Amino acid sequence: MVRVVVAGRLVAAVASVALLGGAVVGCGSGPGEGKAVTASEVPVRTSPIAGQLAGLPATVDGAKIVVGKPDAPRTAQVLVDPKCGHCARFEEAGGESLLKLAAAGQVKIEYLLASFLDQGGASGSVKAVNALRASADAGKFAEFHAAVFASQPKGRFTDELLLRIADRVPGLRGAEFDAAVKEQKYEGWVAEAEKGFEATGAQGTPMVLVEGAPVGSRDGSLFDAGAFARALQGVGIGASAP
Repeated sequence: MVRVVVAGRLVAAVASVALLGGAVVGCGSGPGEGKAVTASEVPVRTSPIAGQLAGLPATVDGAKIVVGKPDAPRTAQVLVDPKCGHCARFEEAGGESLLKLAAAGQVKIEYLLASFLDQGGASGSVKAVNALRASADAGKFAEFHAAVFASQPKGRFTDELLLRIADRVPGLRGAEFDAAVKEQKYEGWVAEAEKGFEATGAQGTPMVLVEGAPVGSRDGSLFDAGAFARALQGVGIGASAP
């Protein structure tokens, strides 16, 4: 996904792009793409490793959400937009491998949540990132994050859909979380998170950065759990390759 600045606005264009020196397939689903469906028609799913994710701590650090044990020896940055179709593919594959390593205490994950696909509310990315920020306050970010990408709609994210997804995360729904979603409590933070994403110099999503260098972009291993685990081993994250 290429981001082009036109008169101060970010305009998204679907493409294969060069990201920090590594070629990668960009987002395949743009705002409003596909048949629009109501929230009640969207299949809501959770992660197959939801049990492991339930025990993962998450803290808000400026414009980032950091998942994993504070004393983990390595750090990886994950750049995603909730409405990016290829980000959903990544989260199901490489993203799950990375979260398993976080659960094992081998890496901390700094999530930079982009919302550049949301042009005038066309995709609902801003709503989704706001809800994700609210889930961090409730101590349920890792579970909810995985469920949001697993339940990515063809149409836009709406409050109704985000609350339906939250229903699948035990202990997340409540007056405070629901109000934060409906009132977009963290809209200002969402804008800061987008700025944090842009500051990395990335031209699209998904992307994983370790010490500022992309991992899995050039060879496409982002979208294959086993291959991405090996790519992480190549930069010292996870068990040594046999």
